[in-house]
Amino acid sequence: MAATFEAGLRLSVDAELTKAALSDDGWLMSSDLGYFDDAGNLVLVGRSTDMYIRGGYNVYPLEVENVLVEHPGVAQASVVGLATSVIGEIGVAFIVPAEPEAVPTLEELRVWCQQRLADYKAPDRLEILGQLPLTGMLKIDKMALRARL
Repeated sequence: MAATFEAGLRLSVDAELTKAALSDDGWLMSSDLGYFDDAGNLVLVGRSTDMYIRGGYNVYPLEVENVLVEHPGVAQASVVGLATSVIGEIGVAFIVPAEPEAVPTLEELRVWCQQRLADYKAPDRLEILGQLPLTGMLKIDKMALRARL
């Protein structure tokens, strides 16, 4: 005779936090930004909390990062916005070079980006790192990068 077991899990639910996380029609609000491509696949382009505004234009760092890591001199990249007094925010690219003895210049990376993206999305400042800081979940720690600025 097979034995059956009933396990219970008690969850503490905070109604206010749950309400804040869900839209009026029940969708989870994650801050992820994306679009559906022609094949119907969801393509994530970043998080609304990462977006910065340069000269009135929205810049999504993930889009810029994806272009930067295509450069043969870049192993890893992360982009954050930095507040300025004139145009709102500028893009700061933190990169880990593919070869420590052949570090790409800001001008080289700006031209690379401008050939693939709108001009205003090219980074305005470049920081070279040996490695990008990571969170406990092994994601790039954007807060730590902003703190370096």
